[in-house]
Order: sequence, then structure tokens, then C-alpha cells
Amino acid sequence: MPYSHAHYAGNLVDGAYSLGLFGDVATDVCIQLDGDEGLFASYSDVQFRAPVHAGDVLEVSATVTRMGTRSRTVAFTATVVCRGSGGSAARVLAEPIVAVTAVGTVVVPAPA
Repeated sequence: MPYSHAHYAGNLVDGAYSLGLFGDVATDVCIQLDGDEGLFASYSDVQFRAPVHAGDVLEVSATVTRMGTRSRTVAFTATVVCRGSGGSAARVLAEPIVAVTAVGTVVVPAPA
């Protein structure tokens, strides 16, 4: 996490940053599945489960849980795999920490 996104005490990064990462991953999922970046329609069940701090290293994953004709439901997880320890240093966590989960719906254009 870049230090420029730490807006709160203790170098806490706002939750919207993780949601932005989910949007980037959703774009990749849509391109891989449908050849188009699609549009993000909605989020549901967003849960901020652990803090994310500047200097942390996140791993973001996405799993398509439903495929409709034009919509896809995707489950997202942002996991802290390294904690920043000042400057450019970080320590690898023995047990990664699930920081944010969400379910999102993306829509792709109708076939031409």
C-alpha cells in the first residue's frame, strides 16, 4: 500500500482503496472471460475485517460464483500477506490476514 493513501492515524489506508483494487481485478476477470472490460454494477456484503496500513502488501483474489447471460457475480478477497515495518521494509506474515471481502456484480455488453 502506498503511503500516499494513508489518510488516518497509524498510517491506516481507507477501505475504498481495497474496493478500487477489486474493480481492477473485476476488469481483468471480464476481459479474460468475455473479451471486454465490462462495467461494475454493484457491491454487496462488503466486510472490512482487518486494518490495512501503508507499507502492507496485499494479495487480491476473485472467484466468479455465478455467470448469467450478461452479468457475473464475483467474490473478492483482499489479504495482507506482508506488514510494512517502516520505510521500504516489510515482514512476511506466517498467517496472511483477510482484510476485506466483498461480492460484486459486473455486466458485460450484449454480443454483437
